Formats: sequence, C-alpha cells, structure tokens
Amino acid sequence: MKKDTIIRTVVLGIALFNQVLMANGKSIFPIDETQITEAIGIGFTVVSAIVAWWKNNSFTAPAIEADRYLTQLRGKEE
Repeated sequence: MKKDTIIRTVVLGIALFNQVLMANGKSIFPIDETQITEAIGIGFTVVSAIVAWWKNNSFTAPAIEADRYLTQLRGKEE
C-alpha cells in the first residue's frame, strides 16, 4: 500500500470515530460550533484562493487574445 492511502485511511477512521462519539454526546476534538463555522469559512477561502491562483485568469485584452491564439494552436476552436 502507498503511504498516501494509509494516511487517508487513518484520517477517515479518526473522522468516523469522532462522528460516532459526537452522536453519543462526546468528541475527541474539543471544538464548538463557532470554531467549526470559522474553519469552514477559512477552508472555503483557502480553496477559492488556490483555484483562482492555479487557473489562468486573463483579464487584459492582450492576455485574452493570447488565450485565443493558444487555443487555435492546440486545435480547439472556440
């Protein structure tokens, strides 16, 4: 097995175990609803920032024209 597979499986196991504990009124992670809401907001911001940074976002007319030219070179007409 790959190391990534083991790590993902362990994290999933912890999450599922925590879910069962929470259903019974306990938690291995001492966090409240406010902290969960903040974490979700931060996660959304981080993911949005990474996607916006990773994608080619052409704003200027020359950049948009260059994108069109590249698309034509690759044989994908718009």
